[in-house]
Formats: sequence, C-alpha cells, structure tokens
Amino acid sequence: MKRGSGIIMHIASLPGRYGIGTFGKEAYEFADFLKKAGQSFWQILPLGQTSYGDSPYQSFSAFAGNPYFIDFDILESENLLRKFDYDEINFGDNPERINYEVLFKEKLKVLKLAYENFKQKESEDFKNFEKEEYMWLDDYATFMALKNKFDLKSFQTWDDDIKLRKNDVLKKYKEELKDEIQYWKFVQYEFFKQWTNLKNYVNKLGIKIIGDIPIYVAEDSADLWSNPKVFLVDEETLTPIKISGCPPDAFSSTGQLWGNPIYNWEYLERENYKWWINRIRKSLELYDVIRIDHFRGFEAYWSIPYGERTAVNGEWVKGPEMKLFKAIRKELGDIDIIAEDLGLLTEDTIKFRIETGFPGMKVLAFAFSGDCENPYLPHNYERNCVAYTGTHDNDTIKGWIQTTGSKNEVENAVEYLNLTEKEGYNWGFIRGIWSSVADTSIALMQDFLNLGNETRINLPSTIGENWTWRAKDGIFTNELANKIYRLTRIYGRCE
Repeated sequence: MKRGSGIIMHIASLPGRYGIGTFGKEAYEFADFLKKAGQSFWQILPLGQTSYGDSPYQSFSAFAGNPYFIDFDILESENLLRKFDYDEINFGDNPERINYEVLFKEKLKVLKLAYENFKQKESEDFKNFEKEEYMWLDDYATFMALKNKFDLKSFQTWDDDIKLRKNDVLKKYKEELKDEIQYWKFVQYEFFKQWTNLKNYVNKLGIKIIGDIPIYVAEDSADLWSNPKVFLVDEETLTPIKISGCPPDAFSSTGQLWGNPIYNWEYLERENYKWWINRIRKSLELYDVIRIDHFRGFEAYWSIPYGERTAVNGEWVKGPEMKLFKAIRKELGDIDIIAEDLGLLTEDTIKFRIETGFPGMKVLAFAFSGDCENPYLPHNYERNCVAYTGTHDNDTIKGWIQTTGSKNEVENAVEYLNLTEKEGYNWGFIRGIWSSVADTSIALMQDFLNLGNETRINLPSTIGENWTWRAKDGIFTNELANKIYRLTRIYGRCE
C-alpha cells in the first residue's frame, strides 16, 4: 500500500433523516468531504445484517448486507416508494443515536412496501442477481423467511426436520414461504445495487474502501444452518461443540467469551478452503482492502467447550496458518489485507503475520506505558503497518485523556507528542501517526471532531449504547476538510 491516510466512519453513523446512516445523499457527501480532505481511504465497519445486540460483528450471514443501510430516497427515485410512504415516520427521537428497536419495526415495513411495488415489474437485472449470488442468496433468504415464521427464534430451536434441512420438508417450506423468500432476495438486491453505486463513486474520487470482516460467524446464522460441516457442531442439534473467545489476561481474570462457533479446519482443508475463498471473493466485491478482525486466530485460536460461562477453561489450538492464505492466493491472486493483530501476540503469531506479508496494526493510544520499546510508539513502527489513533473498540482521544489514560500515560503522551492545548491534543495524536513511517495512517472521525467517549462506538463485553452513535448533520465542514488536507499534505500522504 502506498503512503496514504484515511478516516474510520461507520455507515450507520452517518447523519440523515431516517434513523440510521444509509447509502444515500449523506454517504456521497461524506465521500466528497474525504476527497477535499486529501484522504486515500474510507474505513467502514462490517456491512452485515445485525441481529440481537446490534453488533455488525454478529450477523445472520457472512455474505448478506444490512437492510438498514438501504436508502429510501433512492428507492423513491426508482418509483418503488412514494415520499409519504416513509417521510412522516418517526425513526427515533435523538438524531445522534440509533434506535434499533424502532428501526426493526419501521424500516422493514417500508422495505416490504417497496417490494410489493417491485413485484409489479419485470427485472432482468434482478434475475441475473439471483443467478450470480445463488451460492449464498437462496439459503440466506430461506433462513430469514423461516426465522420470521418461527418468531425470530434461534434456528437451533426449530423442529429437527427443518433445522437439519430434510429435503422434503425444506421443499415444502420453500413453497409455502415463496413470497417471503423473494422479499429477502429483493432486499439484498437493493442493498448490493446501492452499495455498488456508492463504492464506484468513491473509487472515482481516488478513494479506496477498507472493509472489515469478522473472523467468526454468529451461532444463529444462515452460514451455520446451510454449511454445518464448516463448523465444529453436534450433527444432531447443530449446537457448537467449541466456541470462540480470549484467555484470561491482566485486564480480565475470566477472559472473554465470544460464543461464536469454531471452524472445522480439518474439513475446510479437505475442501481446499472453498468456503473461506468464497467469503474473501465476495468481500473483494464490496471492498478494495479487507481488514480481518482477530487475525491471530488463523495461527492459533482459543477454543472453549460449549456451555462454559467464562473463557477460563479454553485451550490454544493451532489454526490453518499459511495453508489457508496460500489457497486464497492461488485462487484469487494477491489481495490487500490488513491483519488486526492487536492483543496477545506470541513469537509464532508475529512470524505468521510477517510471512503473510500483510500489514499489521499499531494503535497510538496503547503506546504510552513509559517503555521506549513499546511497539505502538511511532519510532518503533515499520513501513508495512497501518497506524491508528484508535479503533471502534477504543476510547476516543479526548475520552482517553479525560477518563481512561492514567496520569503517567497522559504525561508520557504530552511529552512524546509535544501536545499543546493550542494545537489540540486530538490533533497532536493525529499528527503523531500522520508523521510516522507507517504506509497508512487512519483516525476515527470522532478524533478529528474532538468528541468524547459519549461517541465511542463499542465498549467490548458490555451492552447499552454500543453501535448507536451518529454524527450531527452539517458537521463535516469545508474548514475541517481543509485542516485535515493541510496536515495530510505536510506529511506526504496525499498527491
């Protein structure tokens, strides 16, 4: 990756009138803002359909997109909606917070109305979409139709005959739910059409999209239901045998219990990693660069027996390592991947990441322990890395300085970065990574805006206001774009 810089801005966090950020006007305006600011990259969070908990890292499908991001005004321009179908609906009382409960009730109703109008038309483009995406689309749409029929319950609670996809029963439900299945296919058709148009616009501005894919899939997902052999699950109940997480460490005596099903890497190897290759291939249609979350899990992963209440009784198990990435390269060629290699790293993990050739991540907020050999200090960076002020899982810079950073850490940061109130501590942090040797430097939009922890995207292992922050309308000003551009030009990160 050539020297450049970018901004993390989740699609959901864009401003707009209809409860959540979409692929509509505000997304195009943000792309224009990035161009004015001299940025090379727009980094987004996963685009997958969210479920209980609203996390984009727990999706009903590794392949499907989030219906919430479909823009109503674009549907109106296609004569699939009329303005009064959606213009007076209350999608939430706070324009700076997403109300997922209201969205779930209201947005899907409007999309159903658009589908009813769409049905009246013949669309060759839609038929082609069905054919091209058959590998995952039919299973996903059937899964969603069945979830609605069974009151949104986890598919592991369904009757055995449909849970285990008995041919005659599956055929019967597909006939019974034919219209509902077509509705979910239509939703995905509109999602991918709108996203492709937006991505093409962004790319024409000379900006690349960095997309984020979780290493694991959700237990209650179309992926597990349609491809149970890919995962370590009980053949009769399809409940996981082993689940994902992180071991205990200095921050948590019980570790982290994520609960995702673990991959059956032996089966995947016998199949030449076909499922993973298909997943990466689909991701390359969506993104120019892929950031893979919890990359160290390909070298070794923490495997916890299903039913455990904490991560304490897990064990390290070797992952596929280079075998997977050699198979991906053989099939797809060289691709741009960022390895999320934060957290517990062993010598083997570091060697593995270096062998892949993929850049790792450096988070400046982790740098100020007082150890001059701390790998997150800019003087210890190598070129082949991506430097961040923070990620969606971290405090904002303002939040770190005000609340989380210890007195010593903040003093170390002030001294190392020569922070001043006149410049703004947030701008000093951004300067710290923009001026570094890292090929790519990326900051949260909240850090450019000097916002506090009330705008933090996610606090891991908690529930509450995670994933709900939205930017105020009119906040992406020309003045701010010009200031970012000047910093970017000074440090040789724009042409």
